[in-house]
Amino acid sequence: MSRFAHPAGDRHAEMLPHERPPLAPDDLNRINPAIWPRTSSRSEGALTIGGVDLRDLAQEHGTPLFVYDEADVRSRMRDYATAFAGSEVHYAGKAFLCREVVRWLKDEGLGLDVASGGELAVALSVGFPAERITLHGNNKSKSELTRALDVGVGHIVVDSYEEIARLGFLADQLGKRPKVMIRVTTGVEAHTHEFIATAHDDQKFGLSLNTGAAAEAVRRILALPQLELVGLHSHIGSQIVDTAGFEVAARRLATLLVQIKDEHDVVLPELDLGGGYGIAYVEGDEVPDIKELADGLREIVAKVCGDAGLPVPRLTIEPGRTIAGPGGITLYEVGTVKDVEGLRTYVSVDGGMSDNVRTALYGAEYTAVVANRESTAPPMLSRIVGKHCESGDIVIRDLYLPSDLAPGDLIAVAATGAYCRSLASNYNYLPRPAVVAVADGAARVIVAGETEDDLLRGQL
Repeated sequence: MSRFAHPAGDRHAEMLPHERPPLAPDDLNRINPAIWPRTSSRSEGALTIGGVDLRDLAQEHGTPLFVYDEADVRSRMRDYATAFAGSEVHYAGKAFLCREVVRWLKDEGLGLDVASGGELAVALSVGFPAERITLHGNNKSKSELTRALDVGVGHIVVDSYEEIARLGFLADQLGKRPKVMIRVTTGVEAHTHEFIATAHDDQKFGLSLNTGAAAEAVRRILALPQLELVGLHSHIGSQIVDTAGFEVAARRLATLLVQIKDEHDVVLPELDLGGGYGIAYVEGDEVPDIKELADGLREIVAKVCGDAGLPVPRLTIEPGRTIAGPGGITLYEVGTVKDVEGLRTYVSVDGGMSDNVRTALYGAEYTAVVANRESTAPPMLSRIVGKHCESGDIVIRDLYLPSDLAPGDLIAVAATGAYCRSLASNYNYLPRPAVVAVADGAARVIVAGETEDDLLRGQL
């Protein structure tokens, strides 16, 4: 049993009106600091973030709109750097990446994980140090590997036998000797949705510990003088709050380090335990304590290595969602309010699955509030839906909103900073929304919103 926090239970099942807990009108206006950005508050009834009134943002930039609390995101970067002092903290760029976020990472001294040539290009475009970048991916192209070698990324995490051979060949051709890690599937069944669990054997990532594939990858890399094997990597999944899985993965990887020493007389100096730590999306969600997590992982690795007479490897972790997620919200305008008698009220907003596909993809849950005003009206059971031509275009399946909600009201959805803009699409030819950062009472666009001209560009 883990000594860390455990999930609050399965709330993904749809609830009927009589099953929902009663709410008071004041509950509909409350901003829970465990869920919303750290600088969130209400001023004269309106929701503000970073000292900026969201009504002003909607008027200036339109909706839908992604809003990031810069102070929140930077403070979470510092939280990890402090908790894991002496270890490496690499932000998982897939959660949300743009040039401005890369600048924040550079300022705060964190490293960066990229999973494609495009993400690498974003980082390099603002002068992020290549030696602080790790390249991931289960099918890296020749051009992606070549560029990584050319610029001198700090680590390349290999994912297959074919990639070991491909990287060895390219390194030889270019006269490079990259530092590589092996992505190991440890057999840990993470307590999360099957689409974001990544350490069991029956999936596309990594080399299996159980079948001996990881051990064989070690042999193949050590046989190639063009590659420098420096460590092992594991990532067990995403949105995980029961951290027992991280403990098991750490123990298994440390045991593999011992086996490598016994077979090859090689001591690997690094161990990357990945990321995937969960955040609070709705009331009742529990999340791991970062300091306890750091102490627990260090303790496990130190014990296994100490018992085997090995030096403790340098640890790396890869938080993404826990840095970008809580500090970002999505702002929508209500278009229609449709009551389905005896069931719930459908609230249609001007975005949907093109800016947040997570609900449709794997049943993600969110909370939301009316952002432009407070209300004393009784609560009504609602479903926030988008404007796309899909019945599954749902932003929030079930929540209470004030019964005086009307077209033109603004709805703010919390904790959309990770995997929303990154997974955004142009379905139904909707332009992807702008991204605005707020801090100290000022706002600035950090990713421009798309226009119809952008949608038509490239069409012949």
